[in-house]
Formats: sequence, structure tokens, C-alpha cells
Amino acid sequence: MMRRRASKPVRVGGITVGGGAPVVVQSMTKTDTRDVRATVNQIRELEEYGCEIVRIAVPDEQAAQALSSIKRGVRIPIIADIHFDYRLALESLKAGIDGLRLNPGNISEPEQIAAVVKAAKPREVPIRVGVNAGSLPESTGPPTSIAERMVQAALEQVHLLENLDFDLIKISLKAFDVPTSVEAYQLMAQKVAYPLHLGITEAGLPGPGVIRSALGIGILLYLGIGDTLRVSLTADPKEEVRAAYEILKGLNLRQRGPILISCPTCGRCEVDLVSLARNVEERLARLDRPVKIAVMGCVVNGPGEARDADVGLACGKGRGAIFRKGEVVGTLEEADFLEGLMSVVQTL
Repeated sequence: MMRRRASKPVRVGGITVGGGAPVVVQSMTKTDTRDVRATVNQIRELEEYGCEIVRIAVPDEQAAQALSSIKRGVRIPIIADIHFDYRLALESLKAGIDGLRLNPGNISEPEQIAAVVKAAKPREVPIRVGVNAGSLPESTGPPTSIAERMVQAALEQVHLLENLDFDLIKISLKAFDVPTSVEAYQLMAQKVAYPLHLGITEAGLPGPGVIRSALGIGILLYLGIGDTLRVSLTADPKEEVRAAYEILKGLNLRQRGPILISCPTCGRCEVDLVSLARNVEERLARLDRPVKIAVMGCVVNGPGEARDADVGLACGKGRGAIFRKGEVVGTLEEADFLEGLMSVVQTL
């Protein structure tokens, strides 16, 4: 059984991160933040898919000024993603933001950090120290690994925050390279008790990006490390949320939404199972109940998997048996597979 690392709880809006709370799923908007309507619409859609915290890029003052309107239009907590200019963090705090992400690679001056803390502390707004391997500050010490440099950069800002009597802190240490990310998080987990935000940055398109993210994030979660996560993909952010829940479901950490079991098909399969499984997946996309659906293509494992699922379809040549909670409730012609299966799902 996985034993999760003990961490300090931090509140982001109405969501608890760390302290034994369920691992929180995050994403990031990909709209122009200055376009309030588009950004609000994307956040609302992400919320429908189970996103619990959303991060928004704040590249300039106009984007910062849009945050208050965005905040009024959505329900889930919003994190302002700040780079280069600490004054954008101050503007975001005035707008009522729920959390900040600061990058030590481009905001590290003590007086600037102090100004942000002075504004964040009375509002009880947490700060994520977000280190990326691609934007590390220059190292003046002896040569070390990238992971060690990432940890060093994060700890320097953490200590600066602590010296300002501020402890509403989360930490992330993201790299594209999976072993580097895993090493960095393992090192940090031994040094502090603050909650850790997991991710593999610039992971790529959904195919390879999900695999890379699942490897890195999955390894860390299995080791008990991680309190919140974002799967970073070059794709619609809904794909990030779906992938995050699949990772958590695969480790039995969260059970939101359906689990679709489908066989890989082989020469025994006598129906178009690939198309059927894709159509079932699409129809289940917005379902938030934790139900198990099996779509199986032949008599070897089909009946067993279908019987063990909440709803299952065991296909034969042109026909299939439909199961509900382990019992056969009927047979379907191939043309009726999709609608027949979904009608039984609706009875759960």
C-alpha cells in the first residue's frame, strides 16, 4: 500500500492542498487572459471535466487587470502565473487572486519578494515556488546536477519567504526529463514539509506527452510524493484534466469519472471494437461518476471482464451479451452496441 509523504496543508481558495487531502487536479488556461469571455468559458469547461484549480498566465498589466472580472465569472480557485515583473503579482493580489506562482529563475530580488509577501500574507494567499529546469538562475557554485540546481533554487526562495515569516508555500520542480524531475522531487521531499505540485514540463503532444507525464508523475505518486498535479500537454486543457484523473485512477488515488476497460483486439475479434471503444469513450467524457465499463471483443476474456464491470459488453460475431453488475441483462445486435450499452449505463 502506498504511504503518502506527510505535508503541511495549504488552502487555495476553498481547496486544501497537502496535509493528507486528496491529490488536487490542476490545469492552465490557454486563452489570451485579456480576453475575459474566452478565459471564463474555458475555465467553466475545465471545471465540468473535474479541474479543481486553474492557473492563468499574467504577462502584462492588462492581463492582471482582467483577473477580477475572470474571478467573478468562475467558481474554482485561480492561480496567477507571474514571471519577470513582481508588480504583476501585486496587481493580481488586488484583483482577488487565490494563489500566486513565482519563478525563482526570473523573480528573486529579496526586496521584490518582500513586497509580494507583504501583500499576500494578510490576504492568506499562498505562493508556489515554481522552478523550471529551462529557466534556472545562473549557478556560481561548483558543478552539480540539474536536479540539485533546481532544488537549490527553490530552497533559496523558500528560505527567503520563511525569513519574512511566510509559510503558505507550495513547491514545484519541473523538467522535461523524467529522471531529472523524479530526482529533484525526491531530494526536495526530504528537505521540507511543504506540499509539492507535480508535473513534467513541456511534455509535448497528447500521445508522448501523456506517457512521459504518467511515468514521471506516476513514479512520484507511487513513492508517496505529491499533493497536487498538472499534466502539461500541447493540447486542449481538457486533455490535461482527463490525463490527470487517469493517472490518479491508475494508482487508486482518486476515482472520479468512468474507467473504460477494452481489449486490444486480435484475430479472434469479429466486430469493429476500436471504433466502438472510441465512441463509448467520447460518450462517457463528461460523466463524473466512478463507474467501470468494459467493452470486450471475444470469448477469451470478454465474459469475465464484462461480468466484473458495472456495465459490460462481451461481443461475438455480430452480437453481444450486455452485463449489469455481473448479470446478463440482454443481447444486442452489432448495430445497437453503442446505444444499448449507454442506455444501461444510464440506469446505474
